[in-house]
Amino acid sequence: MGGDETINGAPVTEEQIAAWSAEAEAGYDVDTLKRRGRGRPGRGAEPAQVVALRLTSEELAALEERAAREHKSRSELIREAIAAYAA
Repeated sequence: MGGDETINGAPVTEEQIAAWSAEAEAGYDVDTLKRRGRGRPGRGAEPAQVVALRLTSEELAALEERAAREHKSRSELIREAIAAYAA
């Protein structure tokens, strides 16, 4: 390796690669992997729909500022705004 590879900012070492390789060669319990689930957790009984939304740079900046101030995600704020509007 070149020495600058990282995962989430942490350096990947030759020892870590060797450990991952040994784990893979030993095999995985497929049933355990399937039980873990994949993707984001559900928000309800049915799958959620993804909706594209176009914002101006000013709108996006205002949304980002409020999200940071309230320690929420942009999606949380948008859902809250829709819920308040629909009420």
